[in-house]
Amino acid sequence: MGIDPHKHVHVAVAVDADGRRISRPLTVKNDAALIGVLLKWIRSIADGTPVTWAIEDGRGFARHLADGLLLAGHEVVWVPTRLMAAHRKLHAATGSKSDPVDAAAVAHAAIATPGLDRHRIDERVRELRVLVDLRADLVRRRTMVINQVKAYTHLWLDHTPGDLTRGPGMTSLTTLLENTETSPHVRRVLVEMVTEIAELNKRVRGLEATIRELVTPLATALMEITGISHVSAAVLLAEIGDITRFTSSAKLARYTGCAPIPVYSSDKERHRLHRGGNRRLNSVLYTAAIVQQRFHPGARELLARHEPTGARRVLKRHLIDVIHRAMIRDRASWQHHITQHELVA
Repeated sequence: MGIDPHKHVHVAVAVDADGRRISRPLTVKNDAALIGVLLKWIRSIADGTPVTWAIEDGRGFARHLADGLLLAGHEVVWVPTRLMAAHRKLHAATGSKSDPVDAAAVAHAAIATPGLDRHRIDERVRELRVLVDLRADLVRRRTMVINQVKAYTHLWLDHTPGDLTRGPGMTSLTTLLENTETSPHVRRVLVEMVTEIAELNKRVRGLEATIRELVTPLATALMEITGISHVSAAVLLAEIGDITRFTSSAKLARYTGCAPIPVYSSDKERHRLHRGGNRRLNSVLYTAAIVQQRFHPGARELLARHEPTGARRVLKRHLIDVIHRAMIRDRASWQHHITQHELVA
C-alpha cells in the first residue's frame, strides 16, 4: 500500500506484487479516524493477505499514521522522496504528477527495494526528538533576532556586540543601552529584542539540561567521542533512532551524505562529494570533525596524510565508523522496549 502523506489528507493506493493497481485511490482525512478508515479499506481489498504499508518519507506529516499502523500489527516502511520521484518518472506518463501517481510510485519503490527502513516506535527517542526539534526552532529564532540586534546596534549605536548567547555579551549590551543617548523608539526596539534574546537563551538552556538528562543513559559511548556533545548525541539519536537498522557503517555514511559518490568515465576512476543525505546529521559530523581537528591528535595525523581539499571528508567518513561502533555498543545496553512489526504482529 503506497501512501502520499500531506498535512490535511493522505492518499493511498493498493498495488499487488507485480506492480498493478488493485483498487481505486483512497483519499482520507488526517484526523482521529484515520487509522480506522485505512484498516477497514484494506480489509476489503486484502482479504487477510499480509500487507506492507509504504509511506513517502515525510515523517513530520506521517509519523502518527506510521505509529498507528505499526501498533495495529502491520509492517510499515519509509520510502525516500528521491526514490519515489525516480519510480514516478519510470511508471507514470510523461510529466504526470498527482497524489495518486505519487502514492503508486511509493508502492512501486517499496516493491523494487526490499531493504527499506522499517518503522519502529521507541518512546524514549520520540521524546528526545520533540525536544531536539524544539531546541533547533528556538536556536533559529534566536539567531535571527541576534542578527537583527547586531545590525541595528551597528547602525544606531556604532557598536557591534559580542556573543549574545552568553551572559557577558548580554550584560555588556544592556549596559551600553542604559548609558547611550538615542531615539526612544530605537531604544524600545532594541530593549524588546534584547529581552527576547534573554528569554530564548533561558529556554534553550532549559531544553539542553533536559536533553542531557534524557540522552546520557542512551548514549554513554557516543558522548565519549571527541566532538560529540550531549546535544550532538541527541540529534544523532533523534535522526537515526535504532542504529541496528544500519547493518554497516557504510550504509550510515550514505544516509548522512558522507559517502563519496563514484563517477567513472572513460576508464577514469574518481569520486565526488555527495550533496544529498540527511543534512542535519551531516552538520553534526562537520562540527565534530572541526572539533577533532583542533583537539584530537589522531584526527590531526589523519588530516596530515591527505590532500587539504579532501582531508576533512576523509575524517568525516572515519567518524562515521567510530560513531556506528559507539551507537551499536550503546544500543546493546538499552533496557527499554522498542515496538516493531515482529513484536506486534
